[in-house]
Amino acid sequence: MLNDEMQQLESQLNQLLSVCQRLRVENSSLRSEQRELTRENARLGEKTRLARTRIEAIIGKLKSIEGRA
Repeated sequence: MLNDEMQQLESQLNQLLSVCQRLRVENSSLRSEQRELTRENARLGEKTRLARTRIEAIIGKLKSIEGRA
């Protein structure tokens, strides 16, 4: 009886260790993905800012041309 309980406990412990290892790997992967997405977000934010600046300059030129006409 005690031997069966010990084996069951050992099996549960091994399952728990397996889950912990899998979660460590998954967590590491998610952190890496998060870092990459953060970099991409910053890059896209900069591209958006540059595009906005260029569009505002074009609108200013159009208004200038329109004012002369």
